[in-house]
Amino acid sequence: MEPEKIKSIFETEGIITEIQCPKAFEISEKYGISKMDIAKYCNTNNVKIRACQLGCFK
Repeated sequence: MEPEKIKSIFETEGIITEIQCPKAFEISEKYGISKMDIAKYCNTNNVKIRACQLGCFK
């Protein structure tokens, strides 16, 4: 998925500097974006992942 599309979706959803894991999963389902694409976007655009469902990020 194109980073600009994810950026636009994040802006629509009010996500600027961090996202919680459940919200990332919700966006994945709602917009048909793979969780991996969301993770890659977050990693390259300094969006912190919080409340990880696996306990990896706090």
